Amino acid sequence: MPLYEIFRQTIAALWATKLRSFLTMFGIVWGISSVILLVGLGIGFGIDQQNRLRSIGTDIAICFNGKTAMPYQGYAAGRPISLTVDDAIAIKEGAPLVKRVSPEVSRTVTEVSRWNAASRTVRGVWPEYQQFRSLHVEQGRRMNAEDESSGARVVILGAESNRQLFPGKPTIGESLSIAGYPYTVIGVLAAKEQNGSYGSGPDNSQLFVPFSAMERDFPPNEKGDLRGNVNNIVVQPVSPKLHVAALREVRQILGARHHFDPTDLDAVWVWDTLEDAQFLDNIFHAMTVFFAAVALLTLALGGIGVMNIMLVAVSERTREIGVRKALGATAVDIRRQFLAESAIITLVSGTIGLLFGVGIIVTLRLLPMPPILPHPVLSATAIISSLITLTAITLSAGTYPALRAASLTPIECLRTD
Repeated sequence: MPLYEIFRQTIAALWATKLRSFLTMFGIVWGISSVILLVGLGIGFGIDQQNRLRSIGTDIAICFNGKTAMPYQGYAAGRPISLTVDDAIAIKEGAPLVKRVSPEVSRTVTEVSRWNAASRTVRGVWPEYQQFRSLHVEQGRRMNAEDESSGARVVILGAESNRQLFPGKPTIGESLSIAGYPYTVIGVLAAKEQNGSYGSGPDNSQLFVPFSAMERDFPPNEKGDLRGNVNNIVVQPVSPKLHVAALREVRQILGARHHFDPTDLDAVWVWDTLEDAQFLDNIFHAMTVFFAAVALLTLALGGIGVMNIMLVAVSERTREIGVRKALGATAVDIRRQFLAESAIITLVSGTIGLLFGVGIIVTLRLLPMPPILPHPVLSATAIISSLITLTAITLSAGTYPALRAASLTPIECLRTD
């Protein structure tokens, strides 16, 4: 039988059972769309969380004061370890695997501008801090080495701090009283989306000044703090691959300076953002795999529906099969007929599902999304996986019904009521 005739008869058979064919095709459409959409959302969630974590800093580790958990060289366990600016200098000079380092001191003080007042946290940092903490200036400029060396009274405002202190007003070059000291605003940070932070809040709500100015104008305000003490030290390794080795160098330097065992993890507590990033990556990868498995299972169930509907079609058209065989149709013709019907159902519905899934993702990427919902990603892996599954469904869902139809004899078919 010519292919054209097979195709014409297939379309006629499907049109005769429009509702049943539509419902069967809908299962495939939904399955293909689910694979593309769920995998795209899983990847989108992973990328969004990585970007939010990266907004805290680019491959950094934050070292905090701790307390020794073991004795060392005659020193008893339980000693508090207070980090100082000299520790940061020692790391900068003696740790070749550390690319950048900055001490950090924070104070919550009163800020007064010509238009408003606030009580926000001020952080004193070295200029390098701005680079690895992803502080992007939207207006003005960053702090530089000259500001630090001269102890200049200059300040950079976070996005929220700027909105409160200078609501809709010019900012750059304006004077800002910080705890009674006149500081000049030299920059405003671009707004950041942060899932987390450390210290006293996200960067949007902070003010940043040179460490030397901070140390001079805002001496320690807590009992036991000494001039030179810092809240923490932030380090950035030369590369992610050398991250662990760089932190080992840092612990060795601090251990030698403060007389504790470098393997004593409690002496200096370290928040390792790279470790957190890898942990999140594993979580969202597992979530994406789970989404893909659920979607592929949905697609497979759609394939079972196609096989079931083809078996029903064989049962309903038994007499038709007998008549066609009696008129000279071969088993190959019958097999081709039912294989063609199965292939058309799966391929047409698969194409519609593919276009529908891709269209949804493209549309969502063009629309503004709420902060809790990321933009989905169009994944080539998801598309290829769904097409491979669709091919398997086409072959398996049509082969058995076609073989069953082709194995019927004319007499057996014509006896059927």
